[in-house]
Amino acid sequence: MKLRTDDDIYRARLLYLGPPGYTFPVHLPYAQYGVFAALLALYMFIHWMFTFTVDIFPAWEIALAMVSTSLIFRYVDPDRPARTVIRTVLTDWRRTREPGTEQRDRRLSASRIRIREELI
Repeated sequence: MKLRTDDDIYRARLLYLGPPGYTFPVHLPYAQYGVFAALLALYMFIHWMFTFTVDIFPAWEIALAMVSTSLIFRYVDPDRPARTVIRTVLTDWRRTREPGTEQRDRRLSASRIRIREELI
């Protein structure tokens, strides 16, 4: 008796293959197109903030968006969606590691003790 695993669910990804009759050479999930478009808009806005100009063909922004999208989707799998990967990157961009040098805690000592007759 063979047991069917649930791998078919994970293999069935939502892919946009291109317009009918003309398929793209690369098959990408819908989520990658959305993340690419959002990153492209973000990079174009950052470029506009610095230069106050918008390029007709934003080559650098497209290249940065492609690289950023591929880096994000390198860590995406069926158990870890893109939303979780992006949230992790945004929350962990600060240093969360322990400091390189050892930091000692303060020594607490009772050098001055006052004894009162009555409680406050």
